[in-house]
Amino acid sequence: METRVARDDYRKRINRVLACMEGNLDALPSLDHLAGLAHYSPHHFHRVFTGMVGESLAAYARRLRLERAAMLLARTARPVTDIALGSGYDSHEAFTRAFRAHFGVSPSAYREAARRGLPLPACPVPPPTPQGDIAMDAKIVFFPVTKVAYVRHVGPYAGCHAAWETLCGWAGPKGLLGPQTRVIGVCHDDPEVTPPEKIRYDACLTVGEGVTAEGPVGVMDIGGGDYAMALHEGPYSGLHQSYATLCGVELPKLSREPGYAPSFEIYVNDPTTTPPKDLRTEIYIPLLPKA
Repeated sequence: METRVARDDYRKRINRVLACMEGNLDALPSLDHLAGLAHYSPHHFHRVFTGMVGESLAAYARRLRLERAAMLLARTARPVTDIALGSGYDSHEAFTRAFRAHFGVSPSAYREAARRGLPLPACPVPPPTPQGDIAMDAKIVFFPVTKVAYVRHVGPYAGCHAAWETLCGWAGPKGLLGPQTRVIGVCHDDPEVTPPEKIRYDACLTVGEGVTAEGPVGVMDIGGGDYAMALHEGPYSGLHQSYATLCGVELPKLSREPGYAPSFEIYVNDPTTTPPKDLRTEIYIPLLPKA
């Protein structure tokens, strides 16, 4: 019963966001405003939305604008360029590319089919479905306060190897790369929201109490509370989908809400010696205290 109430509450809050977006397609409110409307932390709101709705905020708004444009093409004589600009595109060409990708035909061909009373082209893109097709065994764990040494990377996640080289090059000579050392990535930003060049990521290694910051290597504490944890199996490129499933599908089942701290991930095996399909990554989402 508690799980069902939690799911209904999640859905009710996301429905408020959907209604707001649908009523303001020409001037979408900010991410912070939408997160506040749903009473979620901005840090994890986008993942909750993606997990529950099946597409990102940007993809949802883009699809609705294209579907509205199709209706205008079929029912009005407005110039295609006007419809393109009203749909958020800077040029007729950009609009045509997006429209063709979504509906399989150009805007003019779509309008001509409507004018002649022919069946309108159906969208070849499969409709969005909520996440949940990933087999996920999520659970709530207490993660104790843990000291880590870290190097900050700013930029696309795929470019974080330099931070790892700096960190491991510093830790190796100090004897800090033992069998008990855990390799952790702290993810401050969602790549679906933050521009690639501004994404913040901390490459971390667990260390003992006597370790201090030095040069580009900082020291900080992470954890210290309840987290939702799940195991992602496979390439790192699939992590975003697993985060969305954990936030938007599994958290309602666990009757908990995401907190405000960054998520982090523990890399169970070494990507330099492990095939991508065999990689195992524990992902952790901070939780608000249970009411």
